[in-house]
Amino acid sequence: MTEETPGFGENAEKPDVPSGATPDDAAPKAAEPSTEEGPAAPAGDADSKTSAQDSSLVGLTAQLDQARTALNERTADLQRLQAEYQNYRRRVERDKVAVKEIASANLLSELLPTLDDIGRAREHGELVGGFKSVAEALETVVAKMGLQQFGKEGEPFDPTIHEALMHSYAPDVTETTCVAILQPGYRIGERTIRPARVAVAEPQPGAQTVKGDEASDDSEAATAPAEGSEGSDEKETGGPDKG
Repeated sequence: MTEETPGFGENAEKPDVPSGATPDDAAPKAAEPSTEEGPAAPAGDADSKTSAQDSSLVGLTAQLDQARTALNERTADLQRLQAEYQNYRRRVERDKVAVKEIASANLLSELLPTLDDIGRAREHGELVGGFKSVAEALETVVAKMGLQQFGKEGEPFDPTIHEALMHSYAPDVTETTCVAILQPGYRIGERTIRPARVAVAEPQPGAQTVKGDEASDDSEAATAPAEGSEGSDEKETGGPDKG
């Protein structure tokens, strides 16, 4: 008769196992390590991470520099285009004004003979009645278009705006002077449509030499009596009285 060892028989107490669980679930589990503090990383991994961050920072800096360079180039291109556009606008405006002046000058050039007839009629007192009203209206219109008349008697002769048709000498002028206006000149702004046609007078040739000779003669005449008077005084006081 054998003795049954407690715990190894059929009636040995078994651990409580939930229904439906596998036998592995009944096995005791080994204690798991605590995850509150992870294992220390090796020194090589930390260095590799730092180098990777540095290389990433260098790459970002290079990209930023490239973006800045591209931005500066585009800004310079935009400024250059804007300056070219401004120059183009100014050139167009200047050309527009020049074309307008040329068109006005061509039109007014055709009206100059009519204006000359009006001026001659006014000088002769024939600008009367309806003809006077029409003439004044025409002069008002051409003045609004910028037409200006110039040329007066007594002004110095300027070959850039005067055309000399007659020439003479006059003793009462000191330079070449316009003594008569044969036809007035006309301009639009700084553009001369027709120069003033004038008669000019120059100083008499040799007038300054004659004046100089007269002045020298006057000075000699003024000094001659003084010498004579001194001689007469010497004769009066020249010697002792006889007797």
